[in-house]
Amino acid sequence: MKKIILLFIIITGIFACKEKEQSLDDVITTKDLKTIRDYKAKKSKELSTINTEIQMLDSVISKLDTVEKLPLVTVFRAKDTLFKHFIELQGSVATQKNIVLYPEFSGLLKRIYVKEGQYVSKGQLLARIDDGGFSQQLAQLQVQENLAKTTFNRQQRLWEQNIGSEIQYLQAKSQYEALQKSVSQMQSQLAKTTMRAPFSGVIDEIITDQGTVVGAGQSPVMRLLNLSNMYIEAEVPETYLNSITKGKEVEAYFSVLGKTVLAKVTQSSNYIQPGNRTFKVTVSLPNKDKSIKPNLTAKLKINDYTNPNALLIYQSLISENAQGKQYVYVIQQNEQQKNIAKKTIVTTGKVQGDYVEITSGLKPNDLIIEEGARSVKDNQAVQILNR
Repeated sequence: MKKIILLFIIITGIFACKEKEQSLDDVITTKDLKTIRDYKAKKSKELSTINTEIQMLDSVISKLDTVEKLPLVTVFRAKDTLFKHFIELQGSVATQKNIVLYPEFSGLLKRIYVKEGQYVSKGQLLARIDDGGFSQQLAQLQVQENLAKTTFNRQQRLWEQNIGSEIQYLQAKSQYEALQKSVSQMQSQLAKTTMRAPFSGVIDEIITDQGTVVGAGQSPVMRLLNLSNMYIEAEVPETYLNSITKGKEVEAYFSVLGKTVLAKVTQSSNYIQPGNRTFKVTVSLPNKDKSIKPNLTAKLKINDYTNPNALLIYQSLISENAQGKQYVYVIQQNEQQKNIAKKTIVTTGKVQGDYVEITSGLKPNDLIIEEGARSVKDNQAVQILNR
């Protein structure tokens, strides 16, 4: 009976203690600084005890667990490959055969023989200007020339037979030669009343209508265009003067056409523009389908650097230490044949897209950590998911 009474007293005391224990809300409600500090100290002591116990449990677990937990990474093997670096510029299309034709003779534009869009051959008659009576004058001079020629021929035969005077022979010869020159001069003037194609191409535009009075060298009549000999001009910063030279590969992209054309630099200027410190390059442009037009804008990618044995990796794999040096993690095996992550300092070169050239620090066939590189440490054992 005494034992039962004693047990009842103990249980009652325990419940009484629990009832007396204050909760966090109760402590905060008291707004008593000493009470709050005591409560905090008590909880801190309990937390320290729990952390100590957790560390002890971790230690025991690590001894009893035979499977080692290693960081998981993926790797790729470094290989030397052909690397071409390109600089990107804007260029404008032009053609060597794009001219506006002006008349050489003033007068009425009497006849236009071609239409817009018509293909014409070199030397073909395009238009004619009223000659203002020059053709009649030429016809009269030609009649006089024929008469002078006949007179000269007869006088020459007589002179060869020692008949007649020398002065008659010389006068006939002089008159004939003078008329020849007059006819030739008149024919030259009359030729200026016609407009002919200086090269083969397409009549892109008729600027002046038939029946209009035009002035020599002042009134544009039509535009003649040939799309065969096209080229692109671009301005390149002077820093690329030694690397952008004749023969360099070029990719020309026309956003309007959605088309890329492969070409080469045909000329690199030796003159530096003082205003913007650039020099001009010319890129020859094949245009068999005639889809590329003058003054189109092209995005140029010009090859300025080539390395046939370059080591390329993703830029995202490179980290930087406190000293500003760049590094990657390379897989090496220790004596226990475990894969160890080794921090390796590298030197980078040219950048193209997502890739960067490694000029020192790596060698072909090195295994470089890809995924998981940000979560490993130097000399840490790792587990490779793929090779």
